[in-house]
Amino acid sequence: MAIKYLKKSPKTSSTDDRKTAGIVEGLLKDIESSKEQGCIDLTKKFDKYDGEIIVSKERIEEVKKNLDQKTKDDVQFSYERVKKFAEAQLKNYGQDFEVELSKGLFAGQKLVPVNTAGCYVPGGRYAHIASAVMSVTTAKVAGVKNIIACSPPKAGVGAHPTIIYTADLCGADVILNLGGVPAIAAMTNGLFNNAPADIIVGPGNQFVAEAKRILFGKVGIDLFAGPTEIGIIADETADPEIVAVDLVGQAEHGYNSPCWLYTTSKELAEAVLKRVPQLIADLPEVPKTNADAAWKDYGEVILCDNDEEMATISDVYAPEHLEVQTKNLEWFHKRLVNYGSLFIGEETTVAYGDKCSGTNHILPTKGAGRYTGGLFVGKFIKTLSFQRMTKESTKLVGAAAARISRYEGMEAHARTGDVRLRKYGFSN
Repeated sequence: MAIKYLKKSPKTSSTDDRKTAGIVEGLLKDIESSKEQGCIDLTKKFDKYDGEIIVSKERIEEVKKNLDQKTKDDVQFSYERVKKFAEAQLKNYGQDFEVELSKGLFAGQKLVPVNTAGCYVPGGRYAHIASAVMSVTTAKVAGVKNIIACSPPKAGVGAHPTIIYTADLCGADVILNLGGVPAIAAMTNGLFNNAPADIIVGPGNQFVAEAKRILFGKVGIDLFAGPTEIGIIADETADPEIVAVDLVGQAEHGYNSPCWLYTTSKELAEAVLKRVPQLIADLPEVPKTNADAAWKDYGEVILCDNDEEMATISDVYAPEHLEVQTKNLEWFHKRLVNYGSLFIGEETTVAYGDKCSGTNHILPTKGAGRYTGGLFVGKFIKTLSFQRMTKESTKLVGAAAARISRYEGMEAHARTGDVRLRKYGFSN
């Protein structure tokens, strides 16, 4: 059957995006420099409000005292069901489920993979074979039906042969000889006879990262990624040679790759500071140039008084890759909360996770480990909620929904409850 529009909208939800983006960018730039006062000034301008910003405990208690009981009861009704559903989601994390929240009110979730995933595989300075494994394999296991892989071509060759082999082995349905901004644009817009990607994943340079940032919303992305990072927590028991080698191992990625050492041992710090330049000097030309610049401009060695200080400063930095080489490995494993991926003990290193040990190397940078983890099957899967009700359950739910809507000033919302209450023989 052919699709026929009986009414077609003249605009889309994105019609005003460009204008809005310009306004918001200007406001954010202003607040970045003016800080709290900027927020206060803009609140006066737009909201005509010049009172306290932080709601005081006294104000909270005043509200509690003065708000009518029926309103509080309706909010409590909503809170209890949302809380119960969230608890059920946590209990059944990663699974389909359905739960009865109150008599006749059923809610649940189902997990559905996206239809099309775009996987960017860097291949400029280095041939990132492992990135093809990490992105394409994970999408395939998640159940994505259509996987597009893009990798920068070389003159007369196209994408690196091993990247082509790897992407095909791991399940890519289409492989494009495209890199940089053209690759991200092509996957987003469904060019070269492909479906538009629902999500784009994979590392890349600053141009790839910026293209993903700009297009986010039109397409889903894995992370707002920056240059790769390493943090190492080490005490007096750590081997300075291994610590130094591991720092250099990440520094070779690029001139702007941060390398951080947090340590309680001055002797270890001094040994590492001496050894790192020696190790860099012994590298082939390209990695040597990258590592030298990264260490000079982005390398840090931070001396701490105790384990807690090391953990605290590490959590502030939230490194993409975090190695722990101490005598208290289990304590750090339990204590640390902000990182992309954790490497516990001398026996493991970033390169293992980056290449072949099993965990994913597409990870949060620039402090994003404070609020997200790295790429995993869940990035390709939508967790979709649903609800269904009996007519009898409308008596409570419909009435509460209508009243809450009116408290909010949303009369049309309220009437969607009213009409059902009337139809099923209930009153509000």
